[in-house]
Amino acid sequence: MSTHVASPSTTDRPNPAGRAGVVLLLATLTAALTGPGQTIGVAVFIDHFIEDLSLSRAQVSGAYLVGTLIGASMMPWVGRFIDRRGVRRAQIIIGVLFALALANMSRVNGLIWLVVGFTGIRLLGQGSLSLTSTVTVSLRFREKRGTALGLFATVSGALMVLTPVGLAFLISVVGWRSTWLVAATVILVTVVPFAWFGMRGMPTGNDHDVVKIDPAQEDSLSDRAHGRDYDRAEAMRTRSFWMLAVVTGAASMLATALNFHQIDLLGEAGFSETAAAALFIPQIIGSTLAGLSVGYISDRVGTRFLPAAGMVLLVAAHWLAAVASPGPTVIIYAIVLGSTGAAIRTISSTLLPTWFGTTNLGSIQGSLTLFNVGASALGPVALAVAQSGFGSYPPAVMMLSIIPLAALLFSLGQDRNRRPIAV
Repeated sequence: MSTHVASPSTTDRPNPAGRAGVVLLLATLTAALTGPGQTIGVAVFIDHFIEDLSLSRAQVSGAYLVGTLIGASMMPWVGRFIDRRGVRRAQIIIGVLFALALANMSRVNGLIWLVVGFTGIRLLGQGSLSLTSTVTVSLRFREKRGTALGLFATVSGALMVLTPVGLAFLISVVGWRSTWLVAATVILVTVVPFAWFGMRGMPTGNDHDVVKIDPAQEDSLSDRAHGRDYDRAEAMRTRSFWMLAVVTGAASMLATALNFHQIDLLGEAGFSETAAAALFIPQIIGSTLAGLSVGYISDRVGTRFLPAAGMVLLVAAHWLAAVASPGPTVIIYAIVLGSTGAAIRTISSTLLPTWFGTTNLGSIQGSLTLFNVGASALGPVALAVAQSGFGSYPPAVMMLSIIPLAALLFSLGQDRNRRPIAV
């Protein structure tokens, strides 16, 4: 554990307690604004790419896969950059670059340029800016980190659902190319000022000793064995890291697959395109319930079985998708699928600093993001191939439910070699 104590004049001293809510709000809005770089936002543009660029659906899907994988491969480097430079400076730089990447999408004129464009928005939006927001909340909140991260995941996820609605409206008014420019402008005038004006004095991962601990917790903390924080290499040698990688990777892969193919999947079950799209809305209910519940449980009950609980939700989502039909079943499916995403995001962002400390949090979480983003790229392809092989979606999603079942079993094991860390 670092023994560095920040002086009152350092720019890295923690924000006053009264500003914690402001930081949480700004980080949540920043995460929501990554929508144009997320699958849910990109999906609105797919048909326009196919029509205007004279590309096939397979070519666009392949470009998305390649761009996502290239972007994911750079996430460990992004994490180290956040650790070294701090979240405020990182968000300013990443925000500017993300705006440029979005503007670049307005000029795409072929397959290669599309791959480059997807690489930029996936690396800087879904990957880097999301990572910066999560690390910001983890560093700012220590005593009630689970609750804060639960609120963060819940509200940012709910706001992000509005992204395709806004983008679709803009496309109908100004066209798809100009819509990318509008999105770039929005990022530039929000995300960058959020960091510049709202995150002054944010603590870094090394600022352990300047964070006050609730006196009521001091006795319990003194009874714990303490050790220094992990670096990335040490964390990746633990079973705990790989358990989280498996659990979050399974969720990223399969939740993305179900969302990506939702219109087609539910269309096969008898839903119109409008009705299938509307079922994204109940996911907000599930996301809200799960995010708040998981955050509360992690702070007050414990975290031992949270990863396993997340996998139970993912298995249930697959089984419900296989039997979805007009009526209550499909509503329950949408709620459970929304619950899965929020639960896993909260679980992952809560357990990483709890298990490995905050000194190298960006680097460690960046490595985990590498697996998550890569898995999210493979999910839609895996479901499409399975559906093609079986000829319909129900047996395909049932087969893929084997993945979260295996992750569930893996998550129940204990890591006896992971040493405790200081709070």
